[in-house]
Amino acid sequence: MKWLVFLILSSLATQVFAQAGKAKAATCVACHGEAGISVNPLWPNLAGQKKEYILKQMADFRDDRRRDPLMSPVSKTLSDQDIQDLAEYYSSLK
Repeated sequence: MKWLVFLILSSLATQVFAQAGKAKAATCVACHGEAGISVNPLWPNLAGQKKEYILKQMADFRDDRRRDPLMSPVSKTLSDQDIQDLAEYYSSLK
């Protein structure tokens, strides 16, 4: 019974984070597309990427472990929660 409650709460939390991520993705749309599919072959598709991959890349851009003229400035404005929300959102897209 505890596992069932945990799974339900976990699923609800994921949905809440994904909805928050969708709202925060407005800036991302310019390069990564409305549904996370980029129109430019130089920019990656985010739809369906693994959550852990997105979390790491976004944190790396924000924390200067990875640099890009477009991503680095944008990522500086993101909190840990923003990155979590965006990762949940983009990983939930198919």
